[in-house]
Amino acid sequence: MTETKTSAPDFSKVSDENIKNFNRDEQIKEDKKWGYDLYPERRNETYKTTLKNIFMGKEGTESIDKFKCEQNVWKCINKSPMVKLMMGALKSSGCAIDIRRHISCEACDYSVSGGYDPMLNQIVVCQNVAKNEGLVQGVLSHEMIHMFDYCNNDLDFKNIDHLACTEIRAANLTHCSFMSAMIQGDASIFRIKKAHQNCVKTKALCSVLAVRKVTAEEALASIERVFPKCYNDLEPIGRRIRRNSTDMHRAYLEAPYYGYDV
Repeated sequence: MTETKTSAPDFSKVSDENIKNFNRDEQIKEDKKWGYDLYPERRNETYKTTLKNIFMGKEGTESIDKFKCEQNVWKCINKSPMVKLMMGALKSSGCAIDIRRHISCEACDYSVSGGYDPMLNQIVVCQNVAKNEGLVQGVLSHEMIHMFDYCNNDLDFKNIDHLACTEIRAANLTHCSFMSAMIQGDASIFRIKKAHQNCVKTKALCSVLAVRKVTAEEALASIERVFPKCYNDLEPIGRRIRRNSTDMHRAYLEAPYYGYDV
């Protein structure tokens, strides 16, 4: 019986350009899988404007948007009780924030207003979406919850249960007032029971789907697995914040009682 020999492929004939193109394509696939394609500057790319958005006034002012965004970040850091509380909690946990190093204003995909990059331990504020102080405060508070979790726990953002947990906590502590629940369709004057929990689940689901290439069923299953424990974890704020209330100020004043340096 004759044994047929298969010749090994000659990799010397593969050009460096082909290898670069292959590596680039694989990186793009990986970036999309983990959500990094939503933040082009994270991949050393320039944000690409379109003529339509320029004519609509949404783009073409990137330098001005960046300056205004950085101004709003500075205002929030100095004025917002929530942001100051989170910065104090991070400092007390050994993860003090240097705003020049840990916060970056960038142009992003319009589907997101901000993000947390665990690879660089950096918060991204989307300058083309979060265009006023209130929105920037929301982004900073939300993303600082992720930064706090990453600092204090063995958090793996590629583990969908870990991701679901930190998204539940961020939605629970910084997003889901009754008004937010009504806007999302999770509550009404006739449907109040468990409205807050449903709002948190909806917000966490949207956040997971925005940054991970998984099905809605997979994302929802992970949220349900970790929900009881993560929903009841109120660190470091200590309470769920209601809209148009004194909750933010009360949480800030109470922070020293829990050992946070504010």
